[in-house]
Amino acid sequence: MKHTEAISLEIFKIISQASQQLQVESYVIGGYVRDFFLKRGTAKDIDIVAVGSGIDLALRVSELLPNNPKVQIFKNYGTAMLRFNDMDIEFVGARKESYNRNSRNPIVEDGSLQDDQNRRDFTINALAISLNESNYGDLLDPFNGILELKNKLIKTPLNPDITYSDDPLR
Repeated sequence: MKHTEAISLEIFKIISQASQQLQVESYVIGGYVRDFFLKRGTAKDIDIVAVGSGIDLALRVSELLPNNPKVQIFKNYGTAMLRFNDMDIEFVGARKESYNRNSRNPIVEDGSLQDDQNRRDFTINALAISLNESNYGDLLDPFNGILELKNKLIKTPLNPDITYSDDPLR
């Protein structure tokens, strides 16, 4: 089902264009999508996941925006952020994480969208909407997060023992 009304802001069209130019897939994911379905209004924080380099995508988006906003790069985390029209937009490459029991810091590897959704804390934060030309506006909800929003449930994407043992801060 298409949800183009969720991504009607100009920024999403620009991110889509930049993704096409770089030949990477991109998705808006997490709280922005969740809050759209909860009808909480337009969020000021937007998370974008790229199947490829999130940093490269942020830099290309900045080039396409008026006044080329400054991109803050966080190389240790493989993320980047820029500010546009009072919104903070964070870009990350899709990744999978694993944890050593003796450390709070994850071992991070490149991954697929599915890997990235698996590592999310809750199913309602794993909701993603495609910004790709071939399926622009499609909702990707592998864990039935929409149903859990309707039923006011909070569940983890994976077995809770895995989700919580993986990330001690949770």
